[in-house]
Amino acid sequence: MKILYLGALGGPTSTARRPGALRRLGHELTLVDPRDALPSGLLVDWWCFHYAALGLEAVINRYVLRQAGSGPYDIVFVDVGSLVGKTLVRKLKSIATKVICFNQDNPFTSRDGGRWRLFLKAMREYDLIAVPRASTALAARQNGARKVVRICLHADEELVRSARLTPEARAKYASEVAFVGTWMPERGAFMLRLIELGVPLRIFGPRWHKAPEFPLIEKHVTLGPLIGAEYASAIAASRISLVLLSKGNEDLHTSRSSEIPAIGRLLCGERTSEHLEMYDEGDEAVFFDNAEECAEKCLALLADPQELERIALAGHLRVQRNQTFSEPQLKSILDAAMLPNEDAADISTSIRFEPTIAEATI
Repeated sequence: MKILYLGALGGPTSTARRPGALRRLGHELTLVDPRDALPSGLLVDWWCFHYAALGLEAVINRYVLRQAGSGPYDIVFVDVGSLVGKTLVRKLKSIATKVICFNQDNPFTSRDGGRWRLFLKAMREYDLIAVPRASTALAARQNGARKVVRICLHADEELVRSARLTPEARAKYASEVAFVGTWMPERGAFMLRLIELGVPLRIFGPRWHKAPEFPLIEKHVTLGPLIGAEYASAIAASRISLVLLSKGNEDLHTSRSSEIPAIGRLLCGERTSEHLEMYDEGDEAVFFDNAEECAEKCLALLADPQELERIALAGHLRVQRNQTFSEPQLKSILDAAMLPNEDAADISTSIRFEPTIAEATI
């Protein structure tokens, strides 16, 4: 199909690689980042994130439509959609058969302030909205979305293949236990407690200097985002990699839930209903309810390398069976977009943790 892709074109994780996955599926893409309509700079970034570029919607609309041209497109694929308003969606419908949105965040909580102002107004205009959690799907339906489907947050095939443990990468990122991700308010105290309990921990990611606990954990932190292969290599250089979920987002799994075992490392994550669907606890991944349980399991596995490697390998095989990779997950969104609403009902209730098509080969 001919697809107009509207979304950010850079970032550390599988999210930024969705255009590549769509191309690998055989589609022809035109890429437009709505953020490029506005001047670069931290102040504009802040305004876009907290207020959805309030007062600048017309500038964004003109830029996107100019870049898109006259089409026609089979699908406009809006990724996240925080800078895409109702007026723009309506205009895009004149050059496309379907206009759809995949929003992996949660526009229905208060965590992100006014970031979702435009999305919430545009929601009813989309032909389909794809989301990764039941609470978001329910809220979208209650707020008038035409068609809602659920998919799993996923690992990108190319990102996984980019994980290379060169001598340089091993020297730079090697860790016994790693967390690769951004600081959030609940995470500082958790990390400090792990360190107090003797976990040999390394933390990679931005904003950790904002943690009240930073003076106590600073020597364990490498500040700044890791992009692409660096991100994947930091996971690959660990023996155990942690998954912490955003409480404000109501997450029950995240892209790291697939990326870590796909890269071949042992996943140690928060115990949730969705994690327990994705992996057999103790056999394919390990889970915890608090820092004390996390520390206990990490230290026990580090003391038993054979068991650690057994679980890591089992998790690696399971994630391939689960099909939680970019290509099958995005294919499910496009397939659902082309189905009549009543025929998409089964897709909307399935996270597709179990394989429904040929196994992924990574």
